[in-house]
Amino acid sequence: MSTILVRLALALGLGLATAAVPALAKNPMVGGAPMLASKTIVENAVNSKDHTTLVAAVKAAGLVETLSGPGPFTVFAPTNAAFAKLPPGTVETLVQPQNKAQLTGILTYHVVPGALTAKDLATLAKEGGGRAVLKTVNGAALSVETQGKKVFVTDAKGNTATVTVPNVMQSNGVIHVVNGVLMP
Repeated sequence: MSTILVRLALALGLGLATAAVPALAKNPMVGGAPMLASKTIVENAVNSKDHTTLVAAVKAAGLVETLSGPGPFTVFAPTNAAFAKLPPGTVETLVQPQNKAQLTGILTYHVVPGALTAKDLATLAKEGGGRAVLKTVNGAALSVETQGKKVFVTDAKGNTATVTVPNVMQSNGVIHVVNGVLMP
């Protein structure tokens, strides 16, 4: 229970120093590449053919160093297919240098402080009466709900993304692959 409280405090931005990153016995495949728990979020993401758009956006926003840092972070990582659902030209516009602040805001909206596994998210949702509200790194909130073993993330605009690959453990946190881009 104390681990859950520490993670909840981190998710709410209360500034506790660190949280233990849960261990993972295997390295899942994402985008055709093994996601090694010994590597950082960025080190693994660059190897996923399903996350080339996300990686390009992280580079354009100047977030590589941050997401390579100690964390821990929980990242809801949209796939290339998720970005393709956005209106035509959106990604191309966002990665332009003059739109760096907007891009950074969107990307940091996909990051929550702490390492929250799908089980942690389900526990928080249960404790919240079926829904957990998480404070993202950009300061805005998103909500998480679970149905059975499925995890759903809803953004401030009411759009919901499904976690398609949960619990991709990293040395500095955890990635949950999602099928939608979350908008603050």
